[in-house]
Amino acid sequence: MWWSRHLLPALLLALAACGFQPVYGPGGTGTRLQNQVLVSEPDDADSYVVTRQLEQRLGRGAPAAYTLEYTLATREEGLAVDRQGYTTRFNLLGKADYTLTEIATGRVVTSGSVDSFTGYSATGTTVATLASERDARIRLMTILADEIVQRLLSSDLG
Repeated sequence: MWWSRHLLPALLLALAACGFQPVYGPGGTGTRLQNQVLVSEPDDADSYVVTRQLEQRLGRGAPAAYTLEYTLATREEGLAVDRQGYTTRFNLLGKADYTLTEIATGRVVTSGSVDSFTGYSATGTTVATLASERDARIRLMTILADEIVQRLLSSDLG
């Protein structure tokens, strides 16, 4: 295979020349954030899921170098209506604004906003609909937390 012998090393060299650095390599953002982020305390079920997922991905900052504050906003939209006028499918939309701050200096390292959505069906029993909504909320909060982590890992901690 010609390309693996000649083209692949050239691509790797080009990536190295442009400053590419693996996230979890020595000195990478992932390595610098691992177990160094103190996530804000949850105050409701949604923020509990987000905090749990953030700590699972970033670790817990025992002595932390950074604080991560976030705010959540969710809303629900009806999607499908049956002949009797009952909504049978809902979209759950969520947004998270976040700020990563360096504790020693108080400098805001990065901040931003992420959003996503999940859906659930309301065609079963009341219990089934409530379970479906709860599952959709957990999935949405997990997605938002994962998106925050992706943004943090791609940021310049400078």
